[in-house]
Amino acid sequence: RLTLAGAAGFRCEDPGALPANLWRHLISRVRQRVPDCRFLAWTPGLPWQTIAALADAGFDAAFSSVAWWDGRATWLLEEHELLRGFGAVIGCPEVPYGPRLTSRIKYPSEFRHLLHRAAVTSDGIMIPMRLELGATVAMDRRGAPGGSIGEHGKAAVATEIQEAIELTNKLAALGIAGEMRILTAPEQMVTGLLRSDAADVRHAAACVAVLINADLQHDQPVPICFDPLPSAAGIAARAEGPFSTERDWQDALAPGEIRLLDVRPSAPVKLRGSNAQRSVPNTLSRIVIDDVVPTVDDGRFAAKCVVGDSIYVEADVFTDGHDLLLVDLLWRAAEAAKWRRVSMHPVGNDRWRATITPNRIGRYEFTIDAAWDRYSTFCRDLALKHNAGMDVGVELMEGRQLLEQNKSRIQNGDRNIIDSALSRLADADIDTSLAIFAADDLREVMRKAAEPLFRFRNARQFPIDVERPQAMFAAWYELFPRSATDDPNRHGTFKDVIRHLPRITAMGFDVLYLPPIHPIGLTNRKGKNNSLTVRPDDVGSPWAIGSAEGGHDAIHPALGTIADFRLLRDACAAHGIEIALDFAIQCSPDHPWLKDHPAWFKWRPDGTVRYAENPPKKYEDIVNVDFYGHNAFPDLWHALRDIVLYWRGENVRIFRADNPHTKPLPFWEWLIAEVRGEYPDVVFLSEAFTRPKMMYRLAKAGFSQSYTYFTWRNTKQELTDYFTELTSSAVRHYFRPHLFVNTPDINPHFLQTSGRPGFLIRAALAATLSGLWGMYSGFELCEGTALPGREEYLDSEKYQIRARRYDAPGNITSEIAKLNRIRRSNPALQSHLGLRFYPAHDDHVLLYGKRLPDQ
Repeated sequence: RLTLAGAAGFRCEDPGALPANLWRHLISRVRQRVPDCRFLAWTPGLPWQTIAALADAGFDAAFSSVAWWDGRATWLLEEHELLRGFGAVIGCPEVPYGPRLTSRIKYPSEFRHLLHRAAVTSDGIMIPMRLELGATVAMDRRGAPGGSIGEHGKAAVATEIQEAIELTNKLAALGIAGEMRILTAPEQMVTGLLRSDAADVRHAAACVAVLINADLQHDQPVPICFDPLPSAAGIAARAEGPFSTERDWQDALAPGEIRLLDVRPSAPVKLRGSNAQRSVPNTLSRIVIDDVVPTVDDGRFAAKCVVGDSIYVEADVFTDGHDLLLVDLLWRAAEAAKWRRVSMHPVGNDRWRATITPNRIGRYEFTIDAAWDRYSTFCRDLALKHNAGMDVGVELMEGRQLLEQNKSRIQNGDRNIIDSALSRLADADIDTSLAIFAADDLREVMRKAAEPLFRFRNARQFPIDVERPQAMFAAWYELFPRSATDDPNRHGTFKDVIRHLPRITAMGFDVLYLPPIHPIGLTNRKGKNNSLTVRPDDVGSPWAIGSAEGGHDAIHPALGTIADFRLLRDACAAHGIEIALDFAIQCSPDHPWLKDHPAWFKWRPDGTVRYAENPPKKYEDIVNVDFYGHNAFPDLWHALRDIVLYWRGENVRIFRADNPHTKPLPFWEWLIAEVRGEYPDVVFLSEAFTRPKMMYRLAKAGFSQSYTYFTWRNTKQELTDYFTELTSSAVRHYFRPHLFVNTPDINPHFLQTSGRPGFLIRAALAATLSGLWGMYSGFELCEGTALPGREEYLDSEKYQIRARRYDAPGNITSEIAKLNRIRRSNPALQSHLGLRFYPAHDDHVLLYGKRLPDQ
């Protein structure tokens, strides 16, 4: 009756009160008489399950909850997607009943924002009565109008409403009534929406980007960057310009501003040249060789192992189709011309493995070769077809043909195996034929004889540095020779050190590391505890290398002569100990090089040499060389190499590089290669406490061993995380952690405060977590007295002689000896690899195990 009386449609309040099937019946009956009658579902506030149930009831449109939207939350997008099932989505900036949202806004900017927000997020808007009359004035407590905005205000309101309607009309003209996506995160200042004319924006012909600055409180404009659109848009597009404003579309958004941008698809990038110019590929392999280990940076650097250890080489190898593969590992010493070939075997999931065991130290290299295995594929397919009950007569003929084709490619002995097989196949039944084809000796001959199909050899030759076992497993003891005395007023000598060797051997150490043994400069010499006040009896820092007595190839006269050094070296060898020397590339101001090669150093404008610095620290007793200085390159590099070679000529095979991270990476890569090219048995230790990436790069450059962050890892979680990284990530192939429990430079806070138990804890951890561990003398006496507030020793041995009683009560000498005995008797403890942590439900208990590669 109402439609016949002229009603064009109905806003159906609380549509969830009537089941969807009854709405469907009611709407269809009305439209039989008035086809154009519209039914609009008032959906704000309804549960979404109710809304979803009404989507196909025949409604023409539904109403969004935009009046309650804060301009940022994503729920409006979810609701919009739900309401699109009704047809059009209508936005209402103010509810037509109940408490008025607009009663709290400040006219006119907030009112305009509310109107435009409804217009740009909907397909149409509904303006409640009184809104156009200026019903935005605050109401008093009795509900009566609190004032009037006057005729001018009413005109302004009418203008704002008209602008909102025009926005809606413009979007409708483009057909923007499809999917709406959000382009920004809720916490961003500007909310970005993408509206399209299609149910799926990826198929849209027209799109519009909506930018909303929902912040109405602050006066500061918000910059925007929407070129290109973010990936959340789902399309490759960019904002081309303004849609409905004359302002520059890239201007910052004012508070409360809403801006529409025209969106255009971005043209895809095409390869240079036409299809005719790009020929059909005939060199691309059908076989894939990927994820090869052990490799470092795809062969840019060498992986590491020690002689006598098995190297497990693995790779992903696969091809298209179902053919079986022949995969071989090719390896050789770098000086060899011919490859040695080892068959790789599958271990599952297209992973292949082979094991090699180099028997010499030095550089090796390997690569991987693969091809289709035509004969094995034939044998497999023949068995599958026969087992399935298929006729394999033709296949048997093909097999005999394969044998005939390939027997001419092999020598007499192997050819006899094929001839014998062909002879037996002539009269054999099917089951016997299958057994003949699958025989191991015939398959091995055909492996060698058959011409490989689609053979592919990895173009990269992967290097491996095979070092002597001491590069992986050693226990180091650091000793200042000048302190090998029982009198702090008497300078120790090399001969004094010899008297300490039985004690060091009894503790189980096999490397004696000596800080620099060279002459010490007098200029700016440091006093006790790094003091700038120097007394005549102060001995200075051994790292201030060089004086009138010589430089890096000389020996401090107070220690003895080169003959005395040789006596010490030979005595160490008799005790099963190697000497490791400190290679510190720094000079005192008295070093002969400053006079003989001034171009090797940096000089200040006032004519003085530049001292070593690590701002704000300044080391007045040390100057650094300039690796790339004028007339320094390459002469300085050669001189430094020759120093290492000189001491290697004195049968020193281990060098600890001091602060290598402050020297050029290309220098270390070159120097280590130069030295190892002549002496492959030289081991280099990197003393770099610096950024992890730099520490790892130094290891790649060739250092055999590296200091670590172990010194500062004390808790269960810290130790677990750090050693999991060292043993489970890619660094395990080249970074060998050397766990020093203390150094002359570092007196860790843990040892300063934990007493004897703390020293036992750190020794046990270092000795069992890695094959390489070391201690600086005094650790066995539990020395931990520190400079107040510093990780440094009080009365540091770097600047004075320290005479010790090594049998003092409370020492842990016997415990250290037992740890080293345990290490030597358990091969699994002779590497950092094979480590696994196990659950121990106490934060103070760390439980871990070590296993060899063969488990």
